[in-house]
Amino acid sequence: MHIGLIGGIGVAATVEYYRRLTTLMNKRQQRLELTIVHADVQELIRNNNADDRRAQAEIYARLIDRLKAAGCDCAVITSIGGHFCFEETQAISALPLVSAVAPLDAHFENLGLSSVGLLGTRRVMQTRLYGQLKATRAVALDDEAAHLGQAYTDMAVAGHCTPDQRHLFLDAGRRMINDHGARAIVLAGTDLNLAFDGQDAGYPVIDALDVHVELLARIASGEAEPAAG
Repeated sequence: MHIGLIGGIGVAATVEYYRRLTTLMNKRQQRLELTIVHADVQELIRNNNADDRRAQAEIYARLIDRLKAAGCDCAVITSIGGHFCFEETQAISALPLVSAVAPLDAHFENLGLSSVGLLGTRRVMQTRLYGQLKATRAVALDDEAAHLGQAYTDMAVAGHCTPDQRHLFLDAGRRMINDHGARAIVLAGTDLNLAFDGQDAGYPVIDALDVHVELLARIASGEAEPAAG
């Protein structure tokens, strides 16, 4: 199948989707059909902060129309924070949407994880991944969600992680493990690889981007349907 990515939210995450998806398809020795459209990350941030789901869904819908015109069979929002209006987008999308959030609950359950800690945008942390985790308990540092979320947004927009930001995220993960009973930390923000790649966190880390990309590779290979997301 032809995969369509809504990219640019942020750019570093889009590059990671592209890199990891091509790597998986090369391992499968299969050709990847892929088209990327570019969204405005500042526009997304404004709509997310205002919880203006309709406005962002309409922006996504226009981009999805372009993906459909390019021959795509499904569309992907390359930002977990950008999923805040997933249902609204799904209702007006010209293509099936493959969620990055929906596959996570089953993934955690398969790993036998009773509790996970979340890092990502403020809304992702406060809503516990939009309330979509049923089999696994999610924890977050609620008193610090605004600060951590702003640091994450700043990093995503800049496309790189400062030493202070890296320390902030690694320490937050450590405290969720030590003080809140998390069995693993979930990178529930698609730009968090900027902070965690190449680092020995000292605790189990699950990158939600990897889970999403694995599903996309299965869809691209014809092993799964877009509705599976």
